[in-house]
Amino acid sequence: MSLRIAVQMDPVEQVNIHGDTTFALMEAAQARGYTLWTYQPHHLSWREGRVMARAQSVTVQRVEGEPAIVGERVELDLATDVDVVLMRQDPPFDMAYLTAAHILELLKGQTLVLNDPEWVRSSPEKLLPLLFPEIIPPTMIARSAEDLKAFRDQYKDIILKPLYGNGGAGVFRLKEGDSNFNALVEMFQERNREPIIAQAFLPAVSAGDKRIILIDGEPVGAINRVPQKGETRSNMHVGGVAEVSDLTPSDKAICAAIGPELKKRGLVLVGIDVIGDKLTEINSTSPTGVQELKRFSGVDTAQIFWDCVNHKL
Repeated sequence: MSLRIAVQMDPVEQVNIHGDTTFALMEAAQARGYTLWTYQPHHLSWREGRVMARAQSVTVQRVEGEPAIVGERVELDLATDVDVVLMRQDPPFDMAYLTAAHILELLKGQTLVLNDPEWVRSSPEKLLPLLFPEIIPPTMIARSAEDLKAFRDQYKDIILKPLYGNGGAGVFRLKEGDSNFNALVEMFQERNREPIIAQAFLPAVSAGDKRIILIDGEPVGAINRVPQKGETRSNMHVGGVAEVSDLTPSDKAICAAIGPELKKRGLVLVGIDVIGDKLTEINSTSPTGVQELKRFSGVDTAQIFWDCVNHKL
């Protein structure tokens, strides 16, 4: 089957050819002979009942500094001119992100959009794990400094982070008696009106924060991201080092617990974060780790993804 694919993403000219998952998905699609277009969320519009995108044809290439050759912009009707839309732009998970999801949701029944935008907007990566309280660390979501302080007093050593952040930005570890607690809560409160997420610190993070990739609810492999010395965060955006990792029995149990819900929600490509035996995040917006998984284990998640897409079509 020759597919026509529109990819809603950040600028393709700026991707890291060695680490970007969207690039890997496009490269695999191109190798299959699929036709590719790319556009950014601000090129998306709804006009008189039609979902439109001002998109560019694209050929990806593993060339440093020139990862793609793009054509002139054309108007695509996403209901009739393409078979698949990939919603792959990075957060922030703000109103612009939610609006793009609402617009793409209008394609339901006409064009396959992955991940399902209705459920992407209803499955924030730090909120979806709350459906599985037995496999997550002690967690509080609150805005009140008094509530957050009570949580810190109970668990002594905690992590504070923005509820809709990504890439390890704004993540702080606060131990018992840390005098920065009030200032950090005030900083979060001044930045936006959202609650804050607090979790008990997991010492097992020193051994790594495992990224497990799931396709249609089934695990395909994992990498371990080890934080730099003296760093709490293991995200590769902030210097975490990826290494090969196997799926442990507890990893498989976590995947078995959440997999049916991911499949039901149409969240086909998902990356979950696991520290020790605890699930910390479920990433369905633009999860990373596909290239690292292939490099370390040989598992070609991009090909598995497109096989799944063809099955769904």
